[in-house]
Amino acid sequence: MGYIKKLEGKHLYLAVPKVEDAATYVKWLSDFETTDGLGNSAMIMTVEAEEAWIQSMQGKTQFAIIRKEDDTLIGNCGIQEINQIRQCAEVGLFIGEEENRGKGYGQEVLRLLLDFAFETLNLHNVMLRVFAFNERAIHTYQKVGFREFGRRRESYYAKGRFWDEIHMDILKEEYLADR
Repeated sequence: MGYIKKLEGKHLYLAVPKVEDAATYVKWLSDFETTDGLGNSAMIMTVEAEEAWIQSMQGKTQFAIIRKEDDTLIGNCGIQEINQIRQCAEVGLFIGEEENRGKGYGQEVLRLLLDFAFETLNLHNVMLRVFAFNERAIHTYQKVGFREFGRRRESYYAKGRFWDEIHMDILKEEYLADR
């Protein structure tokens, strides 16, 4: 069975995650370079645990990232901590294979998520967190319009030292003005 498209961009679409993809996610989440950027490099995943997580995400704002040209799963993204009263949320994403990084997919995913967050969910503020060593991700976030608003200093140990967790956000009017 194919993917159920939820949000569609030029090169990618965001789809309902499929339980059948659990082994692929476990492979990615077992890769140190991938999980280190997510802040959970010590995490050990099993296919069963990932299947349960995917099941728990059904009907929520968690998406599989699918490359349109060949319907290939390349990552995962989502909007979490949605607070409709305060009109704010947090986004996150990862691209699983190194060969799919650096191609602009992260920017496209963020724009799809922000379009949905601001226009469909009517949010006002969307934030994300990134570690200071993840310069490629920081550059991507800045290109989309995210700005740093704070840091949790030396809160993550990786690559032989402590790193800051950078907090970035974007407001609806900033995003819409820059589109």
